[in-house]
Amino acid sequence: MKAFTCRECGNRLYFENSACVSCGTRLAYFREDREIVPVSPEGRYVDRDGYIWWVCANAVDTGCTWLARIEGQMCFACELTRTRPNDAAPDRVWDQFSRAEQAKRHLVVELDSLGLELRTRAQDPQEGLAFDMLASDGDAASQDVVIGHDNGVITIDLAESDDAYREQVRMRLDEPYRTMLGHLRHEVGHYFEWQLVRGPELMARCTEVFGDESVSYDESLQRHYSQGPPDGWAERYISTYATMHPFEDFAETWAHYLHIRDTLGSAAAYGLADPVPDGMPFRQVVTDVWVPLSAALNVINRSMGHEDLYPFVIPPAVLDKLDFVDTLVQGSTEP
Repeated sequence: MKAFTCRECGNRLYFENSACVSCGTRLAYFREDREIVPVSPEGRYVDRDGYIWWVCANAVDTGCTWLARIEGQMCFACELTRTRPNDAAPDRVWDQFSRAEQAKRHLVVELDSLGLELRTRAQDPQEGLAFDMLASDGDAASQDVVIGHDNGVITIDLAESDDAYREQVRMRLDEPYRTMLGHLRHEVGHYFEWQLVRGPELMARCTEVFGDESVSYDESLQRHYSQGPPDGWAERYISTYATMHPFEDFAETWAHYLHIRDTLGSAAAYGLADPVPDGMPFRQVVTDVWVPLSAALNVINRSMGHEDLYPFVIPPAVLDKLDFVDTLVQGSTEP
């Protein structure tokens, strides 16, 4: 995440700010310029071309701070949500929904910064991206919600926005890390594998790196939860869940690619690290920049009594997988 400043007074801003705490100016995120801009008290912004933009219609419901093209309409990030809680949902579900949407907005900014193309379902009914934000603990009629991806539709369990619930699941599954943003990064990895790994050469290379994706997913799932990861898994995978199936290995690797890219960008924006040099191979970014920085950040977290920021070890085999993901990302943004 880049560092933002108020255009009116120069005060440092956070991405989620809807007003400057220093001068009181109302603010909104303008996706076209990837900047936080001042808006009128009514939520109006005029861009450099004279086009009028308006604060998203979800400003009250979810605290969205983005701009929409039409007054009373939703911004691009909110348009990605296909299903949301109904008006009768309990307040806690709406709180969970707001936190999930905040994480999704962060994800969209990150994908934009990488130059990856995003299309809503309205723009591309067949292959556009959509999110079903469902609550597994909303009321007596709550449904079982399985987080996952299916042909461009990502299903998210809003209960994962609740810290206590998510920590219970994390401990039950013996996971070192579990966040809403992490879920979103993982699931969008499935989407981009579907979008970017096309053509015989790329598909063959993906199979070579991650394994044969034609093996039964259901059988792999049952084996994973009944037997656990294979012996020696840490030498070849970033997490135990990555061992379950090649699809999950790709999505886990993609999520960690985003973890690393975003955190390094944030560290550079706030003066904690030098910007990554253009053209540096990603495996070198990991070994020469990320590993020392994440080790330092882990120690800082421990100094505050928190768990490690990045509780993972990246073996050479995972470096190969991260390199493959970087190749996909760089290839998708070539002119």
